[in-house]
Amino acid sequence: MKMRRQLYRCIRASYLRCWQLVPLVTQSQIPPSASFLFHCHREKMAFLILVIGDLHIPDRALDIPAKFKKLLSPGKISQTLCLGNLTDKHTYEYLRSVSPDLKIVRGRYDVEATSLPLTQVVTHGSLRIGFLEGFTLVSNEPDLLLAEANKLDVDVLCWGGTHRFDAFEYMDKFFVNPGSATGAFMEGFSQEAEEPTPSFCLMDVQGISLTLYVYQLRKDDKGNENVAVEKVTYTKPVEPSGGASS
Repeated sequence: MKMRRQLYRCIRASYLRCWQLVPLVTQSQIPPSASFLFHCHREKMAFLILVIGDLHIPDRALDIPAKFKKLLSPGKISQTLCLGNLTDKHTYEYLRSVSPDLKIVRGRYDVEATSLPLTQVVTHGSLRIGFLEGFTLVSNEPDLLLAEANKLDVDVLCWGGTHRFDAFEYMDKFFVNPGSATGAFMEGFSQEAEEPTPSFCLMDVQGISLTLYVYQLRKDDKGNENVAVEKVTYTKPVEPSGGASS
């Protein structure tokens, strides 16, 4: 257990170091006539997956930020994985307009959506991607997330419920928490605590490789909001095929 935690910390630190090398792109740098999504991802993407959750509209947030909605225009997203806590029909219809292929799991506060599954699994390329809100997990410790990934037999596990973006590789699997798309406050939020940063993720899967883009609505020192983009990559380990014995 101790060795696993040390490995997790090392991998997590390496991701943070990599992120420091990725230049942030803000809306102020974008030509007004350009599409932000295609400006950020100029390489060809066959299947773009939106990972979004913890919206809590209208209980804890009024709406998805306008700068996010401008990016998520219809026709650019192939599939949406919603990690729950959608809580209102209007937002559901909006996500359906972004991509008709909308997969949803039930969150802790989706009390009326009793027919929604707690977990779902989709397959893209050579990767199996599982997702859940996370309220059924005892904690967000890496070993418990790994156990859930093994239970679902997935290479990538997306979970929510924390309202904080997170991404790390652990024991050859990839774990992603897209955070809250609205920056909704957590239950028991105190005045001293840092407010959640609105965020969502896009996945581009090519064979055994996944490129994750996280979009965050950040404020500068003057209180101006800009969309920042960072990138993390994951490649599924492939066992070498055994050579012919002589």
